[in-house]
Amino acid sequence: MTSVLPRVLPARAIRSMVRQFGHPRGLPGRLVGWIMAHRRSNVARNRWVVAVLDVRPTERVLEIGFGPGIALAELARRVTRGQVYGVDHSAVMVAQASRRNAAAIAAHRVRLTQAPVDRLPSFTEPLDTVFAVNNMAFWPDPQARLRELRGLLRPGGRIALVSQPRSPGANRETTKRVAQELQDALTRAGFTWQRTETLALDPPVACVIATNTATNPAPQ
Repeated sequence: MTSVLPRVLPARAIRSMVRQFGHPRGLPGRLVGWIMAHRRSNVARNRWVVAVLDVRPTERVLEIGFGPGIALAELARRVTRGQVYGVDHSAVMVAQASRRNAAAIAAHRVRLTQAPVDRLPSFTEPLDTVFAVNNMAFWPDPQARLRELRGLLRPGGRIALVSQPRSPGANRETTKRVAQELQDALTRAGFTWQRTETLALDPPVACVIATNTATNPAPQ
């Protein structure tokens, strides 16, 4: 992420900016949102996952941590008779995504909520698809969150966890390890692994897709 920041910035300022990617706030958060909305790899990653999921016009879809709303815009073009939901804990990202998706929001096809992943809003009907792009690492108690998300999905509903590793020296093998970790986490939460797709960026992006094959989540 630091490659898109000016090299003249002091190291402390760069570290502070990088932390903004986890929870954009204030003026620095607005800059981070602009970077996420215009960085080609980020745009490609978000558009790709929507294409991989191949959502239907009548689906009810939830994105966790939607950032500036790139994937939401793609979803709004596909989900014409269903409902697209987005939850993000950053007021800055809600504002940017709301502007980017203003028409779909006005048409009541996209609904955005500012909330952390551990305090999701209620939904009147089960969801068909839930996905998150590069943000599960920021979730409190990710395993508990995955179990909660399974409870929101209809039987047979899908979840997709997308990750492009950002650690120094990350490569194809790093992506493979991350994908396996995501698959294992989904299995522990009661999902059934379906498949893993890969986008050839540097490093590659993994999209791990699993299904809710049980009628109800197992009691905890």
